[in-house]
Amino acid sequence: MNSTPSSTVPPAKKLDFWTKLAFGAGDLGPAITANISVFYTLFFLASVAHLEIGVAGNVLMVGKIWDAINDPIVGVLSDRTVHPWGRRYPWMVFGAIPFGILFFLQWIVPGNNTSFLFWYYVIIGILFNTAYTAVNLPYTALTPELTKDYNERTSLNSFRFAFSIGGGSIFSLILAKIIFSFFPERSYEPYEILGAICGVLSVLSLFWCVLGTRHQVLARKSGEINQDDSVSLPLAEQIKVAFSNRPFLLVIGIYLCSWLGVQLTGSILPFFVVNWMKLPEATFPQVAIAVQGTALVMLFVWNLVSQHYGKKAVYFMGMGLWIIAQAGLFFLQPGQITFMYILAILAGCGVATAYLVPWSMIPDVIDLDELNTGQRREGVFYSFMVLLQKIGLAIGLFLVGQALHIAGFDSGVQGQPAPIQPDSALLAIRFAIGPLPTIILIIGMIFAFFYPITKEVHANILLQLSERKRNENVD
Repeated sequence: MNSTPSSTVPPAKKLDFWTKLAFGAGDLGPAITANISVFYTLFFLASVAHLEIGVAGNVLMVGKIWDAINDPIVGVLSDRTVHPWGRRYPWMVFGAIPFGILFFLQWIVPGNNTSFLFWYYVIIGILFNTAYTAVNLPYTALTPELTKDYNERTSLNSFRFAFSIGGGSIFSLILAKIIFSFFPERSYEPYEILGAICGVLSVLSLFWCVLGTRHQVLARKSGEINQDDSVSLPLAEQIKVAFSNRPFLLVIGIYLCSWLGVQLTGSILPFFVVNWMKLPEATFPQVAIAVQGTALVMLFVWNLVSQHYGKKAVYFMGMGLWIIAQAGLFFLQPGQITFMYILAILAGCGVATAYLVPWSMIPDVIDLDELNTGQRREGVFYSFMVLLQKIGLAIGLFLVGQALHIAGFDSGVQGQPAPIQPDSALLAIRFAIGPLPTIILIIGMIFAFFYPITKEVHANILLQLSERKRNENVD
């Protein structure tokens, strides 16, 4: 595809600050729940609810597999929704309260019967992941409905992930540290309090997003952005078209590897801090805050760099720093606390690109699909992007849980002191936080190398779409 200077593309209307702020707030609830889940669920199930570590991994695998399955279902239904509020907002409004309640129910321990607890957490996990998809997937599909501008999309996602990292990650970790400081280690009460507070905040933030962005989206409801062309194709054909889009497959690969690196590290980090570094449980949030705090600052730095050098260059810069940090964790020894925080800061530089880059690439891919097919299928693309990521994550968490089980990890017994882990379990924890994510991140960089949509290519796509629309209006 020949490049065309971006100046030939009709200028897009810039979004005002308050619209961007409200849009960013929409990710606060999903980010809070996702962040707490990533960092604490496996540790909670194994060390607080005292499920055997392999069983805890199975609970997470079932929930994530269902989470992946329901994504394309909600995506297609969202694309086909006909409502005075538009396609996305009804899902967000009516799903918000169940979403908050179900998140809270994940953090109670209703008894000590292992079989009952397994099925309780599986069922609640399935219901929560359904509610999560119902509010979060329509929210993410708002991005291309709010703006078509290449740089505005990156800016919009900067606001989104500022809330995601600043509120969803950093605030929730600070809140967790404060709450945990009032209770003994491995107690279930702080998890209940944390779940209740985060559930309420999640509901309120979703309502803020709807109220603050609806004027922008609904004002364009009759335009091409909101035309529901997806109904003219059956689901199987939509899937075929989506997966024949090579840039889309590359973005999936980039996103899958980036978030496997984030979430696998997050899930194993409490075990690493407590069992290998021999630090108190309350210390863990400080390490996570060092990562997420750096990511928050770097989010805006990478946004500025992206405007000059492009999204792909930013991804390579961030991943390079992250790989150094991730590999270094394997060699970290108990007592090397300062070095641990240095590696956490380096990792945060890369984590910021995992938030920013893939999500700012996907709207460009959707524009390319519209150019090739004449139809817009935001929900389909977003849902299948997340579907493969969640399947990969489910398999990854399952394998980590099974590996710790095989290595002899001891979950302990309710009311008893924390057990001393065998050397084999400690080695498995170190491998899961070091070499495994490092390899995954390197694969992600390979996908990014072949990603073809630069700023100039995207400008050419928009120019052709604009010319097609003018020709249709003339006809």
